[in-house]
Amino acid sequence: MPKKWVVNASPLIVLGRINHLFLLQHLAAELVVPAGVAREIAQGPEDDPARQWLLSYGQELVREVQLIPPVVIAWNLGLGETEVLSWAYENPGYEVILDDRAARNCALSLNLPIRGTISVLYQFRFLLQQIGALTKLHEAAWV
Repeated sequence: MPKKWVVNASPLIVLGRINHLFLLQHLAAELVVPAGVAREIAQGPEDDPARQWLLSYGQELVREVQLIPPVVIAWNLGLGETEVLSWAYENPGYEVILDDRAARNCALSLNLPIRGTISVLYQFRFLLQQIGALTKLHEAAWV
């Protein structure tokens, strides 16, 4: 099943700082940035790579969240976390990409699949290893 991710601000900021925002679109078939997350990042420094990305490439990924379920409101989380969890709750099949502990606990209580920034980086490393193995097999005339 193709991956569908809804991403919070902290993974965008961290991946932007290490120049790896491209990973999100390469590893997920569908990527959503809730509008509340985009607004949080827009309040940051003008030179923030995540902010610049959202003003260019990432702009097409921003979606308005129409409904915040009471079960998510009850957790009293920040705007970005609330919208990420609400999107995944209302749109089954999405995995939440966030690092905040309270938000992760909320996701667990709602049985939402979770992945953090480190997991995204690990998945990329695993993909590179697979590509390397295929290249070696190809060079050995196995493929």
